[in-house]
Amino acid sequence: MKDQAGRRRVRRLAIGTAVVLALAGMNGPWLYRFGTEKYHQYQINRPEYKADNGHWEIVDFPEEYRQNTIHAALLRTGKVLLVAGSGNNQENFDAKKFDTRIWDPVKGTIKKVPTPTDLFCTGHTQLANGNLLIAGGTKRYEKLKGDVTKAGGLMIVHNENPDEPITLPAGTKFTGKENGKTFVSKDPVLVPRAKKVFDKVTGEFLRNDPGLGRIYVEAQQSGSEYETGTEDNYRVHGLSGTDARNTYGIAQKLALDKKDFQGIRDAYEFDPVAEKYIKVDPMKEARWYPTLTTLSDGKILSVSGLDDIGQLVPGKNEVYDPETKKWTYTDKVRQFPTYPALFLMQNGKIFYSGSNAGYGPDDVGRDPGVWDVETNKFSKLPGLSDPDRLETSATVLLPPAQDEKYMVIGGGGVGESKLSSAKTRIVDLKADSPKFVDGPSLDKGTRYPSASVLPDDSVLVSGGSEDYRGRGDSNILEARIYNASSGSFDQVADPLVGRNYHSGSVLLPDGRVMFFGSDSLYADKANTKPGKFEQRIEIYTPPYLYQGSRPSLSKGTETIEHGESGTFTSQHASSIKKVRLIRPSAATHVTDVDQRSIALDFTTEGDKVTVTMPENKNLVQAGWYMLFAVDDQGVPSEAQWVRVP
Repeated sequence: MKDQAGRRRVRRLAIGTAVVLALAGMNGPWLYRFGTEKYHQYQINRPEYKADNGHWEIVDFPEEYRQNTIHAALLRTGKVLLVAGSGNNQENFDAKKFDTRIWDPVKGTIKKVPTPTDLFCTGHTQLANGNLLIAGGTKRYEKLKGDVTKAGGLMIVHNENPDEPITLPAGTKFTGKENGKTFVSKDPVLVPRAKKVFDKVTGEFLRNDPGLGRIYVEAQQSGSEYETGTEDNYRVHGLSGTDARNTYGIAQKLALDKKDFQGIRDAYEFDPVAEKYIKVDPMKEARWYPTLTTLSDGKILSVSGLDDIGQLVPGKNEVYDPETKKWTYTDKVRQFPTYPALFLMQNGKIFYSGSNAGYGPDDVGRDPGVWDVETNKFSKLPGLSDPDRLETSATVLLPPAQDEKYMVIGGGGVGESKLSSAKTRIVDLKADSPKFVDGPSLDKGTRYPSASVLPDDSVLVSGGSEDYRGRGDSNILEARIYNASSGSFDQVADPLVGRNYHSGSVLLPDGRVMFFGSDSLYADKANTKPGKFEQRIEIYTPPYLYQGSRPSLSKGTETIEHGESGTFTSQHASSIKKVRLIRPSAATHVTDVDQRSIALDFTTEGDKVTVTMPENKNLVQAGWYMLFAVDDQGVPSEAQWVRVP
């Protein structure tokens, strides 16, 4: 039926276009332009068209409430948290103008929320108590080569004292033993004590492995004459005696090269009822572009990001305990590129799809696989097509989540590469020997595609661009719905707004999908005019909401334990064919590791619908969920909120 509907759509559009072209030929260019647009509006607003293709509309907030939305999360109140921070705008950063909005899609209201620090490019995930954990953000904006006036870079401070750590304050000077040049630290640094190493057999003392601290340093004065080209050892000013002998710096090239963004350690829980940020214990590591993922025990894993000196965090991952509000390091080290797509599997391990948002070496941590966080064992998964084009790809857990099949969509080459992929790749993690196979292709190579799971077990894929950040006017105004049962795409109505970098999508409780953000590098095909951040929110109403009345679902059991049942009321109980439990999204940079749609067993009797919660706590993580009932026409109810403790 879907394929037939697709052919009908193509035929109707082709006939309509031919009519307009014929009229244009008789009446000249003016009527062509006017007639084409007028007919297009007529066409996309016809009930029959909407029933086949869905419909897009723009939510254009009053100017005082607009912002450069970078992050969006659905709250358990049904409202949407929209976070900009400084919004990729250095003037906002310098003025400490940090923005957050809360939008109510039902009432249409929006309000400003005080934002405590620059949460631009933070990480986030839903917590069991319904709060949103937010960690990381921006300490410094990047400086491009040519804008850097003082030579600088990474200094590794060594401490050979096995008995005591040492703290060096901000402003500490380092002078090279060979080059004689002096550099100054921008921040304090704690350098741990050295580790004594003994022979494992004889117990004989072998050596002290020095403790290491990382710090950003820059020259005291501007100019290229202060650059260094080779590694050197650096004397630390202000130390004497054994401290002076045990403590020294080593730096490679300190130059006027581009300096990357720097991250922060700050962490908050956003309370959706009080509608405010609550400060919690900061992370151990500063992080910009981190991923937060829920673990088996309900704790939150924080991975990757650029640190407080603009370097990729060297595989030092950490865990947040929602009970104590504290962070602790994991025992083992594993490095990933920034914003890695990490998902909790039903066996408690972590699946890494290979999708990421960019920063990091092109040969470190980019292979997809299954990660056992406790043992640090990583099993690579074969078969991925276009493996060199995973940056800016999207990954989605296909519905229902019990099947444990994932789709990796599009992507591009590392950094500002012009390469992009039109591939989708699917992996079945329940297979005896899991491997990626190609799914249906997109029309074009696509960076930054957004993907949202829908309650009827389909997936909406929309937007993106062919080139880096929409370069060359390459935004893709196309949307498709993937049908997991048939394994095919159906093209649906085209979005009205192009979306690339800094964009994402969120499923709303009424079954519609919200799209936000986009940050084109240029505004023209010739790449001569600077781009402007897309502040408009766009809503897509899927075809299933144009199929007639939707089934009712009234509030029922609010809390359902794993393995237990809850009952809801529906006037259309006899027509209900599936019930889906969907975790609310927390999306940024087309990365959303929270969303998943779980199939619930259910029974109906009269006007009652009784659902049973799966027992697996890795499949259904503790927290708040949207509960949708879907009828025999594929039409979902409005969601009811359910808490799984």
